[in-house]
Amino acid sequence: MAPVRVIRGSGAWQDALPQIRALCSSPLFLGRSSATQPLRDTLISSLTSAGMKVAPALLRHDCCNEDLSRLQAEWSVHRSDGVIAAGGGKVLDAGKLLADRLDLPCITVPLSASTCAGWTALSNLYSPDGAFLGDQALKHCPDLLVFDHDLLRQAPPRTLASGIADALAKWYEASVSSGASQDGLILQAVQMARVLRDQLLIDSVDAMQNPGGDAWVRVIEACGLTAGVIGGLGGARCRTVAAHAVHNGLTQLQACHGSLHGEKVGFGVLVQLRLEERLGGNRLAEQAHRQLLPLLKQLGLPVSLDDLGLSEASLSDLQQVCDFACREGSDLHHLPFSVTPGALLEALVGASEPSVRRP
Repeated sequence: MAPVRVIRGSGAWQDALPQIRALCSSPLFLGRSSATQPLRDTLISSLTSAGMKVAPALLRHDCCNEDLSRLQAEWSVHRSDGVIAAGGGKVLDAGKLLADRLDLPCITVPLSASTCAGWTALSNLYSPDGAFLGDQALKHCPDLLVFDHDLLRQAPPRTLASGIADALAKWYEASVSSGASQDGLILQAVQMARVLRDQLLIDSVDAMQNPGGDAWVRVIEACGLTAGVIGGLGGARCRTVAAHAVHNGLTQLQACHGSLHGEKVGFGVLVQLRLEERLGGNRLAEQAHRQLLPLLKQLGLPVSLDDLGLSEASLSDLQQVCDFACREGSDLHHLPFSVTPGALLEALVGASEPSVRRP
């Protein structure tokens, strides 16, 4: 349901060193981006100074079985006694899954607030080319989550905007799939998602404009922590719906791989609302679309296929997205009405069109 321990705030990394030392003495330290390499070098240096023997490792792709097999082979040489994953969502997912397979303690250190992956007992698996394959449930959440504001402040603003979109989706998806549940914890998780949405609607623009300010702190913790709490309480029954199904479909196209996870999910929320409005006759979805569209634009998030780099996508490409999103077992089918690939294609193309007020 939650990490064994969460240390958050400015200076959280230094505060966490004794806890890390108690969990492991020779960790495998997983990272990926060349942009964060200097920061990871600093973290590794502090671990070494604290008496730990660190084995640095690099993720070469998204979280994929081929990479994980290679990392397991590296582990067999170093015989590390823990896994520290420092980076964005793909790195955190890979670190959690590696630790799960090796039955080792896991420490997650988000270097951006782009997802709640540092919290959850779930990893998304991709192909080496970056196409989504499926979710992998883990035995438990990380043993330690280090949510250091000083580290997160160094992330590009785009990653925070992406995290905002991903966190907003909690409400728009869970309210549809789980809002009528009779399970108390699920109902509470759905209501937390509503409060999370309201907080983000209020604070997101201020947070983007004033990194390090009060609104920024509330927003990064909403994206990286509160969103994880909601998933922990609601579990698999507090389901994702069309927004993440659209994300999964979009990852099948190479041209879309330059977009971040939350950017695709945010676009997916617009698509879901369009489906609810047109196929479900939901007037509230129409209102939500009018409210959300300008905010996503203001945050610099993609709201159209063109924004996602798909201006040259063929009809066959878009049909591939829709077929994958509508495949058997897809989260899309948690909507309370049927959606065909053709209807989804219409919603993809029209996601950024302003809703027309009805009499």
